[in-house]
Amino acid sequence: QVQLVESGGGLVQAGGSLSVSCAASRRTFSSYAMGWFRQAPGREREFVAAVTWNGGNTYYADSVKGRFTISRDNAKNTVYLQMNSLKPEDTAVYYCAAAPTSAKLRVGTGNSWGQGTQVTVSS
Repeated sequence: QVQLVESGGGLVQAGGSLSVSCAASRRTFSSYAMGWFRQAPGREREFVAAVTWNGGNTYYADSVKGRFTISRDNAKNTVYLQMNSLKPEDTAVYYCAAAPTSAKLRVGTGNSWGQGTQVTVSS
């Protein structure tokens, strides 16, 4: 298991930008695929984005493709999610996740999870 701590959520107007980050405690961070999920009130947690262990491949949900960018800095044990052109429907608690592979991470079971950070987009 990897301990994950998110930061950077907040309130932003529609069309604006926000960045969230996730710091991992484990020294083997660079061997894990990392990603982001989100959960809006009354809805199930859904996949947002993932990045492979070396940053070589990224994956996005169709709903955020072209607007969100995931990246990682293995020297800092940190993964980032840059969110642009935000919409009210992006409002959710955003969770950082870690898994041995990006395929396993996207399934969403067996992941290590952070505590979540709230992102609110006002219209």
